[in-house]
Amino acid sequence: MADSSEIRYLTPINIEIKKNKYCRFRKNRIKYIDYKDPKYLLNFINEQGKILPRRITGTSLKYQRKVGVAVKRARHIAILPYVSDLMK
Repeated sequence: MADSSEIRYLTPINIEIKKNKYCRFRKNRIKYIDYKDPKYLLNFINEQGKILPRRITGTSLKYQRKVGVAVKRARHIAILPYVSDLMK
């Protein structure tokens, strides 16, 4: 028999290691987000074309607003699609 101090679980405990989120714009000292660069802006939108939130990308509020404006400008001049089926 097992000791009373030993605890057994049916399923293993899922231990998640948190990555520290950081603002890539502050780290690389980027001041201007170019709306004419679609490859870079694809990092901030998901497969359907929606802008990813700050809590996922780790971008600071100041730069998240700039990312949103850049993505919307790129959509307006047809560099990025408004809606897409599995873009990436």
